[in-house]
Amino acid sequence: MRRHRARWTVLALVATVTALITGPGASAGPERLYVYRVAAGSDAAAQRLFRGGFDVLEDRAGTSLFVLGDTATATKLRAAGFAPTIAERLAPAGWRAPSTRLVPDAPAPAVAPIDETYAGGYHTVRAQQAHLGQVAAGHPSLATVVDYGDSYLKTRDAATGYDLEAICLTHRRAGDCALTPSAPKPRFLLMSQIHAREIVTGELTWRFIDHLVAGFGTDPAVTELLDTTEVWVVPVVNPDGVDVVQQGGNRPYLQRKNLDGSGCANPPTGSNQAGVDLNRNTATRWGTSGTSTNPCQQTYLGRAADSEPETRAVESLFRRLFADQRGPNDTDAAPASTRGAMITLHSYAGMNLFPWGWSTTHSANDAQLRSIAAQMSRYNGYRYGQPGEILYNASGTSDDWSYGELGIASFTVEVASCGSFTPAYSCVDTDWTANRPALMYVAGRAGAPYR
Repeated sequence: MRRHRARWTVLALVATVTALITGPGASAGPERLYVYRVAAGSDAAAQRLFRGGFDVLEDRAGTSLFVLGDTATATKLRAAGFAPTIAERLAPAGWRAPSTRLVPDAPAPAVAPIDETYAGGYHTVRAQQAHLGQVAAGHPSLATVVDYGDSYLKTRDAATGYDLEAICLTHRRAGDCALTPSAPKPRFLLMSQIHAREIVTGELTWRFIDHLVAGFGTDPAVTELLDTTEVWVVPVVNPDGVDVVQQGGNRPYLQRKNLDGSGCANPPTGSNQAGVDLNRNTATRWGTSGTSTNPCQQTYLGRAADSEPETRAVESLFRRLFADQRGPNDTDAAPASTRGAMITLHSYAGMNLFPWGWSTTHSANDAQLRSIAAQMSRYNGYRYGQPGEILYNASGTSDDWSYGELGIASFTVEVASCGSFTPAYSCVDTDWTANRPALMYVAGRAGAPYR
């Protein structure tokens, strides 16, 4: 009986994933989607949007926030006391779907995995992972690939889902790139696409890897960085979700979350999808602000803190790379001797954010974090501050966790993304030019960020 039950569980999972990719009624024509601008100047108004289940985007203009949805969303916003206006009309995704690992026995890539793209040039999950392998094979003295866990789908069925992969870049010496927090060199970690639909961010990590590998031995700043520091890059934190995004169609390309659809029986729409928001799932002030308890909504925080395999895996990677250098209380400061820094890339507001995100309460290292963020802004031209100061409060986030648990200097960069939620691939050039010096700056501070 147990074997039959397990088989039906896998079959149900396959049916759910197929629905996510195709969408019920997909042949009925594109679903018209909009970004709505709504006045929400106070945090109370922002939290009312989250509690109402609205898909609040990571952008703010003055007293206005932005909500993604269809025509029915505007009606719901008005009923909730908001006055929406259309800020952007989103065109349906029109690209041809690449290969997928979400369905067993799906066709293999039509091209070499590293050449597989979608939406005019964005690299698929398979391409991102092939890129890591190619860099490591071509530069064994600089690069090491690490498999640090499995995606949600892969934990359910080894024939689907993805390995979770990171790359370590440094001028290799004894003890480098070992999974121990007592490493000889300080470490900087860059990660992207924890929110699957923020596709520009994965391209920036790709270019950062290539910038370091190509510049070692010729670019003095890169050479010094890799001589003295381990740079870790996780290009795709949420590969199952990204696989859904890259399929295109009239709904799935807006998938934000992972594919743990427990508790969500509704069909996918622009702002109503299965999964858990991995950037609301950590244990740091889990459920305090900026979340939804509805399993179908985009900021669903999960059944419990750290409930998702992707969350647990990336936290385990952090713990194996960085020593715990901070006390357990919110008011404890990380000491001046702290080593380690991280950046998590999001889109599309043009902001440099730092803890705390769950509240406007200042952390004990606020002055140092604020100073680093200010310098980042001199490079990329973005606004800077705590999320509640310039965006909205949100809890259970990755940078709050890495600072709160380990004390490392932690930042979220909301990439400007050419002012569009769904930018053309050419936007990557603009975002890379703006953010390359900021990434290099923070990576160079990893040895002593609070001094």
